[in-house]
Amino acid sequence: MTIVKQHPAFNHFVNDFFSPLANEFANLSNAPLTNIHETSDGFHIELVAPGKNKEDFKINTNNGLLTISYEKKEETKQDDYKTIKREFKNVAFTKSFSLEDKVNVDGIAAKYDAGILKVYLPKKETIKAQPKTISVL
Repeated sequence: MTIVKQHPAFNHFVNDFFSPLANEFANLSNAPLTNIHETSDGFHIELVAPGKNKEDFKINTNNGLLTISYEKKEETKQDDYKTIKREFKNVAFTKSFSLEDKVNVDGIAAKYDAGILKVYLPKKETIKAQPKTISVL
């Protein structure tokens, strides 16, 4: 998880210029909103995805990318009622994240609770070199 820092004046310019466009694009996008946290032992990704079934999420790693996707299942047609208005949809999405070398890919775990998909990416254990005295021969 790499965050690129830029000059504050540049950030101000970019935010002022692109924020209205970014907000409109975010509203049209299928990808869920995401929080990423870093702790001393790993990274925590949270995706807001209410109304989904945990079995429908797919989480994969490949070539330094973590990809989280959701494929909607076909809805069965109900013959006993007629839908008058439908405002929310259960749409598919894919979202990818670059993995740093310090992520232990084998230890990645996920949990879906209360409409939030939580993915834990543990950091690799760092082996500190033990002090060693070297004798001169």
